[in-house]
Amino acid sequence: MAILTILLCICALVLIITWGKINPFLAFLVVSIAAGLLLGVPLQAISRSIQKGIGDILGSLVIIISTGAMLGKLIAQSGAAQKIASALMSISGKKYIQWAALMTGFIIGIPLFYSVGFVLVIPLIFSISYQYKLPAVYVATPMLAALSVAHGFLPPHPSPAALVIQFNASMGKTLLYGLAIAIPAMIIGGPLFAETLKKVHSAPLKTFQAAHLPEDKLPGAVNSFFSALLPVFLLIITTLLPFFFQRDPRIEKITSLIGDPAIVMLLALFVATYTLGIRMKISIKELMNIYRDAVKDISMILLVMGGAGALKQILMDSGISDEIAKALLGISIHPLILAWLISAMIRVCLGSATIAGLTTAGIIAPMMTQLNVDPSLMVLSIGAGSLMFSHVNDPAFWMFKEYFTLSFKDTIRSWSLMETTVAVVGLLGVLILNQFV
Repeated sequence: MAILTILLCICALVLIITWGKINPFLAFLVVSIAAGLLLGVPLQAISRSIQKGIGDILGSLVIIISTGAMLGKLIAQSGAAQKIASALMSISGKKYIQWAALMTGFIIGIPLFYSVGFVLVIPLIFSISYQYKLPAVYVATPMLAALSVAHGFLPPHPSPAALVIQFNASMGKTLLYGLAIAIPAMIIGGPLFAETLKKVHSAPLKTFQAAHLPEDKLPGAVNSFFSALLPVFLLIITTLLPFFFQRDPRIEKITSLIGDPAIVMLLALFVATYTLGIRMKISIKELMNIYRDAVKDISMILLVMGGAGALKQILMDSGISDEIAKALLGISIHPLILAWLISAMIRVCLGSATIAGLTTAGIIAPMMTQLNVDPSLMVLSIGAGSLMFSHVNDPAFWMFKEYFTLSFKDTIRSWSLMETTVAVVGLLGVLILNQFV
């Protein structure tokens, strides 16, 4: 009954936004309250759940999204994105630009949290799209598929890393198996699937639309790549340093601070302010105007993501994840497929890949001694399921929709189906590997 209630709430949300033309943030608040009432959340707790959901989402993302928008707009306005796009095109050619985009997304995605990687690649995507007259969604899909695969399959991302610990799996083996599965998943969900999206119309946010600058006005290639990819470099450095200074608590404290995604984006923005701003003769006043406009452009995105967080928290507080898991545990099916199904169902109902993965692990882990499966493959099966069919209760769905200003239908057609493709290919990869390990 609770699952049916969730489906009705999701349908209501879709109708309110698409047919009723109501602002998505307001729609989320109304549906969150209705879901709380229907699912039996105590009346006095509904408001607290909504506030906690909004706070948890925005608390972790508002700095990343805001500084990422500032950095992205500066990268676009300074000509750095144009320079990077030109360099990628000269290496790959227009014919193979998607494969260059795929590799860029994967390299960025390994060390970066998904939201950081997303805001980092957005100006690159739009610059390639504008400069070479390619559909923005067609260019974006390979990069974002690669980011998504890294987020769901590969340590040190939070969910895979936590699952490795819970299942006592080998981190190295999980990473190795994860790469073997990630490569076909992101190829099929990226360049191959993107071939079906060439006619998807999008009008990307104006904040990343910059005038085409003459070559002599552009920053250098090294400066452009360094400034745009500095968050990646910082996270790689802070990840590796503790391995070289394992007995130095001071290094651990420093890396734990500098390695936080919000601090990384803030430091990267400060550096880019000099390298792409002051050094390129852009005044401080003009830079601050760029940053102000960037935040104005993404303010509604933040509110919508907060609304999605409110609904997610109501669903979590209702205990629906446990009900889904118990319903699926009675099914006679291969353990790896069962774990994928539980993770996928929780993901579809709650909208969070991390919560889907961790909840499923809590259910499956006590039974691992009886299941006779490789724990590394179990980690990857759950990770693949946690990516299944991102839709209206997932903040990433709204990031994609609002950044590319897509219709609801086209967002489902592109983003949601790309995530589904990655999840299904991931499961098939796990089952194939299970025949050989």
